[in-house]
Amino acid sequence: MKAHSLEWSKLLTSVRRKDLARSRPGADKLGAAGTRTEIERDYDRILFSAPIRRLADKTQVFPLDKNDSVRNRLTHSYEVSNLARSIGVALVHGDTGVPTDERTRRDLPSMLAAVGLAHDVGNPPFGHQGEYAISSWFQEHESKTLDFTTAVSEGEIDDDDANRMKADYLNFEGNAQALRILTKLQILNDNFGLNVSCGTLGALMKYPVTSDRVDKDRIATKKFGCFHSERDCCDEIWRETGLSEGVRHPLAYIMEACDDIAYSVLDAEDSVKKGFVSFYDIINFISAEFPEDPVVKRLKEKALKRDSEHRKHNLSPAELNDISMQMFRVFAIGEMVTSVTSAFSENYDAIMSGTFEGDLIGSSEAKALCKGLKKCSLQHAFLHKSVLEIELKGHNIIHSLMDMMWPAIEARGDPLHTQGFEDGACVFEKYVYNRISENYRRVFEDPNNVLPLAYKRCQLLADMVSGMTDSYAVDLERELRELNTIGM
Repeated sequence: MKAHSLEWSKLLTSVRRKDLARSRPGADKLGAAGTRTEIERDYDRILFSAPIRRLADKTQVFPLDKNDSVRNRLTHSYEVSNLARSIGVALVHGDTGVPTDERTRRDLPSMLAAVGLAHDVGNPPFGHQGEYAISSWFQEHESKTLDFTTAVSEGEIDDDDANRMKADYLNFEGNAQALRILTKLQILNDNFGLNVSCGTLGALMKYPVTSDRVDKDRIATKKFGCFHSERDCCDEIWRETGLSEGVRHPLAYIMEACDDIAYSVLDAEDSVKKGFVSFYDIINFISAEFPEDPVVKRLKEKALKRDSEHRKHNLSPAELNDISMQMFRVFAIGEMVTSVTSAFSENYDAIMSGTFEGDLIGSSEAKALCKGLKKCSLQHAFLHKSVLEIELKGHNIIHSLMDMMWPAIEARGDPLHTQGFEDGACVFEKYVYNRISENYRRVFEDPNNVLPLAYKRCQLLADMVSGMTDSYAVDLERELRELNTIGM
């Protein structure tokens, strides 16, 4: 892979896409009243946005869980954000190679906090099962939804464009949807979305390629982070940050590592909360998997020592299990954060040249611990009958919604040529179309949106379904199904 020479002054750019459109770049300026930098304002914009609030009712691991202690997608994102910011603080105050000037000490941790908070904002309801459900629906209906023959024959797009557009939805990707939300869908008063800085958007892109450029042999390109419709955004982001296709922002590695930490440690804690495993089960499992690993051995020793201290108090078995798992979480996160910070420093030159081909957790001393915890949760929690049953229900709900929404979107006709619905559109189709978010309909109907009609229809459907919360999807599917039955 060709080496780059990445520069922090560009990687942490605060220039926004709206600034570029107005030819009025705003790098290195303070925000409102001079109290916040532009990067700090990025975090605030993301925090107060509606898509972030909706994550409170989106699945992390256990769909539609009634236990308030079990994490949802929002609490997961808060924790990833916190971990990322903590590593950022360590990097700018240590001998790590990262600049330590005052602005970097403020902006680098803030950028990590922002991308940690936003990294899952594009995820659909019901977790990764939602992504699979959207993809499989388009795969089953490819001939009627992803036909770009007319657009190609009329010269609107070429064959490469058509193949990319198909790949966008045959393998729907929540990472690409996150970029779409921040740059296009979350409308304030223009077409720039939340108008987040190019530096933050660059760090958000864990997979800096489009769907037709996926290469599963490389970690940075094993998925895609940009739909065809946001390629213009990518070009601006890469130009302003010094990045390019397939080259990750250095902070994307840290965000990914923090996601791994949260996924492995905190989802294991939720498995204990659910009663699928105990603290002792987890200790025994990772010890059996990696009996000689120094990090696992050290963690086991500290956790069991604290467990024995807790036993001296008059605790019930449930309380002992709970508090011992809490301390295990503290110790495990501490081990992983330290290891990831060291791995970043050790691989700094390769990361800054764009040639680092690994991931930070996999290149750290905590590799075995992370792998063992993930394997334990997979075997004893994620594949539990009750979890799979609800995931299947979620899959069916998404397919049902898409079955009912697609005819309604078709009935609306081409917004570039018609003001309303096609002749013959039924009342149910009109009702369903008007239940789609006004934000998404406005993007679809925008006269400046000259993408092929078939692609815009797929976008509108995926935008709406992926933006739903778990509960809203359940309720809306039931409502539409009952109304559809009445209409028949």
